[in-house]
Amino acid sequence: MTATNAHDKKTATFSGVPLRDLLKEAGVLSGENLRGKALSTMIVVSATDGYQVTFSIGELDESVGNLQVLVADSEDGRPLGQGAGPLRLVVPSDKRPARWVRMVKTIRIVANP
Repeated sequence: MTATNAHDKKTATFSGVPLRDLLKEAGVLSGENLRGKALSTMIVVSATDGYQVTFSIGELDESVGNLQVLVADSEDGRPLGQGAGPLRLVVPSDKRPARWVRMVKTIRIVANP
């Protein structure tokens, strides 16, 4: 995925796994099965420094919001540096890179009970 980081004012190519693929592997409902109470599911991504961001499952799902989010492990063919890695979220369509979480520690699925 090629994206421009507004903080660095730099365009780079990131490699990794789409967040939605990780969610599917974890058994999160998607597509036509994503409806009703399941639409209140939230994804909370936390960094080692305590920074956190939240996504709704609807904005990530291909059939609803189709937001592209990459869990990156490399930039321009090199592993992410100490201040960014080992994993980083890349959200190219966000106007500000506030959800470009560096040093990702956890990805939690918070479902409506």
